Amino acid sequence: MLTLDNILTDRGSKYAVSGAPCASEEEAKTLVKTLKKQKKFAKATHNTWGLLLGSGPVKNDDGESGAGNVILRMLERDEIRDHLVIVTRWYGGKHLGGDRFRHVQTAVRAYLDAANLTSTGCPSTRAD
Repeated sequence: MLTLDNILTDRGSKYAVSGAPCASEEEAKTLVKTLKKQKKFAKATHNTWGLLLGSGPVKNDDGESGAGNVILRMLERDEIRDHLVIVTRWYGGKHLGGDRFRHVQTAVRAYLDAANLTSTGCPSTRAD
């Protein structure tokens, strides 16, 4: 599993993003559970995730209402299937309002770029 820690900080809230290839909702739940074995991630306020499968989209907001849909929309736009993306937030004590959705987008984009995923959901073969 690829994890990018400290993607951004806003008003005390901190974000990280993780992900891995994933073929089922059960596997996604196992991957999230594995991530949360790390004490830092177990103590996070939210571990929101999204996954596009052949059978349809699967998400879990983990209390961050609407964040799973943001992840799914980005995966759908880039046609990335069978790849789990988890956005972790440690709440900093101040409400972020709609900015939290922008931060989820920033985290997902950072992950997709770091994982070098193309619109087919496969690692890119480009020679940049």
